[in-house]
This record gives sequence, C-alpha cells and structure tokens, in this order.
Amino acid sequence: MKVGARNQLRAIVRTVKSGDIMSLVKFQVEAPAEMASVLTTESLEDLGLKEGDEVILMVKAIHVMPVKA
Repeated sequence: MKVGARNQLRAIVRTVKSGDIMSLVKFQVEAPAEMASVLTTESLEDLGLKEGDEVILMVKAIHVMPVKA
C-alpha cells in the first residue's frame, strides 16, 4: 500500500485501552520515547493490535496512524 506520510517510526505496542467507541494505544518507539494514538475501536479491532506487536507509526500533521506489518 502506498502512503503519503513520510515520517515513519518502528514501534512496539505497549498498552491497549479499548472503549465502546474509541481506544487508546500506547507505543514504545526506537528512540527512548513513547507515543500514543487514539483511534476508533472498530479500527483497533480491524488492525488486530495487541501488546507486544511490532508496528510502523506514520506521523502526519497531528495524527499517528499505526500500520501492522
């Protein structure tokens, strides 16, 4: 899949807090830092994210979009 976001970071899913409508996923990035993404619970379920998964974070404007490899 071709994407327009140029800022991509490899990360590991650290925590997942799932709600009825929205979910919060926190990631550990390679640089010693942590990032977070708020996404719909439907998107969380579609991606199948769980703690320990390796993902690529695509950063564009104010959005952090997790992409499971």
